[in-house]
Amino acid sequence: MRISTTCVSALLLSAVSVHSFSTNGLKSKSPFRFSLPSTKDLPDYGKTSVDIDQHSLDNKWRRRELFGKSLIDQTKEEMRNNPDFQETEKKLSEIGLKGMSKEERTKRRRALDELGVPSFNEFLAQNLDSDVSGDKHEMILTRKSTEVLQLNVGLFCNQACGHCHVESSPLRKETMSKEVAAQCLTLLNNTPSINTLDITGGAPEMQEQFRYIVSMARDLRPDLDIIDRCNLTVLQEPGQEDLVEFLVKHKVHIVASLPCYSAENVNKQRGSGVFDRSMSALLALNEAGYGKPDSALLMDLVYNPLGAFLPPEQKALEIKYKEELKKNFGIVFHSLFTMTNIPVKRFTDFLYKRDELKDYMDLLVRNFNPETVDNLMCGNTISVNFDGKVFDCDFNQQLGYTIGADDVHEGGKSVWYGQFLTGDHGISALCAFVVVIILSIDDEMKEKLVESGMT
Repeated sequence: MRISTTCVSALLLSAVSVHSFSTNGLKSKSPFRFSLPSTKDLPDYGKTSVDIDQHSLDNKWRRRELFGKSLIDQTKEEMRNNPDFQETEKKLSEIGLKGMSKEERTKRRRALDELGVPSFNEFLAQNLDSDVSGDKHEMILTRKSTEVLQLNVGLFCNQACGHCHVESSPLRKETMSKEVAAQCLTLLNNTPSINTLDITGGAPEMQEQFRYIVSMARDLRPDLDIIDRCNLTVLQEPGQEDLVEFLVKHKVHIVASLPCYSAENVNKQRGSGVFDRSMSALLALNEAGYGKPDSALLMDLVYNPLGAFLPPEQKALEIKYKEELKKNFGIVFHSLFTMTNIPVKRFTDFLYKRDELKDYMDLLVRNFNPETVDNLMCGNTISVNFDGKVFDCDFNQQLGYTIGADDVHEGGKSVWYGQFLTGDHGISALCAFVVVIILSIDDEMKEKLVESGMT
């Protein structure tokens, strides 16, 4: 005769009832002892709290077991099995970073030449709106006061994303020294116009100087907007168990990359299992107060396309993200920023190998928007590399376009030379040509970008 699992459950409860209502004063032992595998520590009968108003169901996406488990070995294995990564590593050993950057510039320039696109200044003059008299509006690109200090504190990362414009991975060892970090803090302290400290990498949290910079910057400037460009999975790395607590304590503004609200697209771009880890990390941040409507702990997400196409309209996509993440995972956040992929480093290689580089450059040129020129990041930003060299923006940093460099991009300024913070050193053609080639943004979103330091 078979006994159903329901019957077994009833028998167990009956045994518990007999034990509970026994009046003979003897300690009763349950006749049933099972050694069944269990993945959860569920309380036995009599140990469930009577404070039932505090009972809640744990979100299955919270995945607490992921915390303390590193993604690095898996990422390295995926890199070893990826022909594109192997080809890049071989080329890097043969011609070095400078050689690869030069080769990359040549590919982009040839694509533009084949399209018949002139230099940026000429292009801008041809595409500015005319006023009612038919005269072209003159636009002179000059630097404003420095408001954003962006620091790339190192290139080591637990992921190796296919679109990464800084070529980060677990194989990169470059990192900012204590001396460079201290000088950056000196510049911050001596430049009252700076209202945003934007810390990026690699995975910035895994760099030795990250916590030193954050804690010192908060002490120096209590009102400063300190941004952490977070890949989310870093929260689960061994040694980062107290990272969320640290971020909360110092009121760090989280700007997290999440290229989609579906597992397939995220894992395709960022690595196997990254989606589950990202959902778990976002829920952990929500638990700490991040991303909630009335919370001062800001958490914004960033979308960038998988391939050679432009992002959807920002406001509409933000609504969709909020709907999907709330409905399917119980996740909330403040704003979504859509970013156009810049044809730099891995993304350039991706496009070139698919014979899409010229088409993508054409797409960018066709969608040029003069209204975005005033908000070019190189108008009010100083970007500092891990070695202390200074640049107009993060993208010029990856191309080696140091402020003050010569015509072949040699030399240039470092953090020990302070004049660049206020001086007019021009705006690079690449930055203007590519970064501003984005879809129109409305006034409300423009204000959000300015407030968050993302322009």
